[in-house]
Amino acid sequence: MSEGIHSSHPAIVKRLKRAQGHLASVLGMFEAQRSCVDLAQQLHAVESAISSAKRELIHDHIEHCLTETKAAGNSLAELKQLAKYL
Repeated sequence: MSEGIHSSHPAIVKRLKRAQGHLASVLGMFEAQRSCVDLAQQLHAVESAISSAKRELIHDHIEHCLTETKAAGNSLAELKQLAKYL
């Protein structure tokens, strides 16, 4: 498996495309002058979907890349770098 491609990526891409469609719907809601409460609720849903995709990507990377035969120092440095995105 390539270092940049993981088996989880197709599922993450699918989730992000769904979030992209949802965001397009939210933009339509703005144009339709929907209530701010409705807009905030839908934006929260889009944000949650993107956060979930990010979390899945990071967890997959930790599980499959940092636990392989990398030098311990490099793995720790990479984990610290990833932690700021959690």
